[in-house]
Amino acid sequence: MKRQILLVVSRGHFKTGALIVVILSAAKNLGFRGGEILRFAQDDRFEMPPSTLITMVLMAGLIGCQTDEGERPMAIQVMSTAFSEEERIPTKYTYDGEDVSPPLAWSDLPEETRELALICDDPDAQTEEPWVHWVIYKIPADATGLPEAVARQARLRDGGMLQGQNSWSGPSKPSIGYRGPMPPPGHGDHHYRFTLYALSGKLVVGPGITKRQLLAEMEDHVLGTGRLVGVYSR
Repeated sequence: MKRQILLVVSRGHFKTGALIVVILSAAKNLGFRGGEILRFAQDDRFEMPPSTLITMVLMAGLIGCQTDEGERPMAIQVMSTAFSEEERIPTKYTYDGEDVSPPLAWSDLPEETRELALICDDPDAQTEEPWVHWVIYKIPADATGLPEAVARQARLRDGGMLQGQNSWSGPSKPSIGYRGPMPPPGHGDHHYRFTLYALSGKLVVGPGITKRQLLAEMEDHVLGTGRLVGVYSR
């Protein structure tokens, strides 16, 4: 969900230059990005003291911390013994190698966590939406990570975990489980986001769902998220 602030400010309280400085500084600190709307209007019919204006900006930032994919601020720590944040993913975990999932670990889950889910995708892919490499969910709340080379099965024996479809799926033949990086040669670095979701309840879903379906099921149940980003190019 996109964040939007609509401000109607009295000319009697702010000069235009000062208003822009205050709002843009607050918006930058709150992490507003391109595409998010910040609109200004001056109108003699309304009055807004400076304290009210600042309160509105801060409240908008707190309310608007949810992103398009239903995420909350990323307080969960996600790690791998195979690579660190923004480091190159070893060939072993890519299409050019063994194409097995990397080992993952995490910490600092919210106390109320009942279940976990993880999505790996590539926002640099030349597709309308990020290319999906892995969808795994119904991970037990007491799990502290995932081992290397998780089997490409819709139903996993370990803890009742389920896996969904990646972007290699076709109409007649779903592709389940992890598929490693395979960016086009010469296309530069692609960033692979391993995003962990801590959920407030247990999902009632079957195996083989898509990323979009999983995000819809998790809506309003995400307590927190964490992310590890690896890089790969060919």
